[in-house]
Amino acid sequence: MSDDRKEVGSPDRDRINLSEDYEVRYWTEALGVSEQQLREAVAAVGSTADAVRRHLGR
Repeated sequence: MSDDRKEVGSPDRDRINLSEDYEVRYWTEALGVSEQQLREAVAAVGSTADAVRRHLGR
């Protein structure tokens, strides 16, 4: 089942899905990082937004 952008909730806000282009664009802009930095952060600490923010010092 694909990700339905109309069905947003805690799971969508709490996790970074690198498979969806619109999410990559959103998170790179929200965190002020490049796509490569975002991918490296997710690889290092996992896909939770809080963990990525802590890792990036944001």
